[in-house]
Amino acid sequence: MERISITPRNNWQHTVEALGFGFHTADVAYWDESAYYTFSMQEITKLETVTAELWDMCLQAVQYVIDHNLFDQFKIPQFIIPHIIESWDNDAPAIYGRFDLCYDGVGEPKLLEFNADTPTSLFEAAIVQWFWLKDFDEPKDQFNSLHEKLIAYWKYLKDYLYNDTLYFTCVKEVLEDFTTTAYLQDCAMQADITTEFIYIEDIGWDNDNHFFVDLNDQPIKNIFKLYPYEWMVNESFGQNLIIDKLKAIWIEPSWKMILSNKAILPVLWQLFPYHKNLLPAYFTRGNLKDYVKKPLLSREGANITIVENEKLLANSDGEYGEEGFIFQELKKLPDFNGNFPVIGSWVVGQQPAGIGIRESNGLITDNLSRFVPHLILP
Repeated sequence: MERISITPRNNWQHTVEALGFGFHTADVAYWDESAYYTFSMQEITKLETVTAELWDMCLQAVQYVIDHNLFDQFKIPQFIIPHIIESWDNDAPAIYGRFDLCYDGVGEPKLLEFNADTPTSLFEAAIVQWFWLKDFDEPKDQFNSLHEKLIAYWKYLKDYLYNDTLYFTCVKEVLEDFTTTAYLQDCAMQADITTEFIYIEDIGWDNDNHFFVDLNDQPIKNIFKLYPYEWMVNESFGQNLIIDKLKAIWIEPSWKMILSNKAILPVLWQLFPYHKNLLPAYFTRGNLKDYVKKPLLSREGANITIVENEKLLANSDGEYGEEGFIFQELKKLPDFNGNFPVIGSWVVGQQPAGIGIRESNGLITDNLSRFVPHLILP
């Protein structure tokens, strides 16, 4: 694993915008092709193997949480628990997730967290970096079968959906969320699924018949959402999830609330102690001198505290923390000349499907972190 500096393509902004990538630059560049990361096939095989094993461990952890009624540790509201259990018992369809890994190409990849409910950076990983590679070095390859696996898995899931329209939804005026959602909708359309898009603010409720409806008052039976469950269940409208007479299929399913919560990290450590790809994690600090304190539900690196030898190393502000924290043993991100990468390793369906790399200028990966492409060396 190496980081190589290069000259970006001429007029790269126009090139990526032609793909539908409109949020490549904010206050700072988000898409960064002034560098790329290289991996050997052995390193890629390692990442693929670890991702598959982590996914299997996470499924075991969900069953353990349900069997031992550990929902209080996750601060999950009581009313939604039966919905979660039902979605798990019925094997409700799930399409994707992203493990965030610390890896330097030398030691074992370590799980930092699992983005299991509303992971983003999918379009960049599946499409934008692939077309960058075709321009940069056509014969080379990537760890990237995301597009093919998404279409194939939508085809597989088609038989598990109601014979009706599959809606896609996200919040208004967030281009990143819209792009990710629209991309997943496009993959479903290529799988011959009838789809519609609706903003989540426009989803209605039929008070007489007790089901969700679109803007034309048509019932919603299948819906993919890029909207966190922890937001839904804390809104009055979200209470309708449990009284929906049609029992709409939500993708991702509500059992993903367990995996998208950082409380899963101490549970995994309890179930698989000293596993080579896990970091020690607990609900209390205990005797940890080097640790990362993480809110159960934070996003984009918010409200993170990093302590080394009992001294503050880095921290971030945000709006999270009231729900509680976990403590994870500190594993510093690898340092490539002041660039600190996190590898996002994707699962589509039940299979590893590729990686995307985000790097920052410090140890906390936040909303200013850059997406940097990669390739595999022959």
